[in-house]
Amino acid sequence: MRAEDVLDSDPVALDVLAAVRSALAPLPDVEEHVTRTQVAFRRSRGFAYLWRPGRVVRSDVPVVLTLALGRRDASTRWKEVAHPSARHWMHHLEVRDASALDAEVLAWLAEAADRA
Repeated sequence: MRAEDVLDSDPVALDVLAAVRSALAPLPDVEEHVTRTQVAFRRSRGFAYLWRPGRVVRSDVPVVLTLALGRRDASTRWKEVAHPSARHWMHHLEVRDASALDAEVLAWLAEAADRA
């Protein structure tokens, strides 16, 4: 399965995918894994995930970027923050346009990649 299929070839989701790929390209050892429901980016473990919320719940959001951080980030930009284990906080960002991947989001992405 291709990442484009998982993202239903949605133009916004594909733009976000391209932006994430571009931001991660300079980093060593980043792998992209595609499953039936998400596109995962990992090093020794997963740290960033793109998925279509409309496949899971009723939603008009084109794509969600989920980042695994070692702390809870207090930004109000997060749709939801989950704490599935003692050392991991999962931060869910609804992305309606690729321009949402600004310097702040790219810094979070780099932080997630660094700890993976």
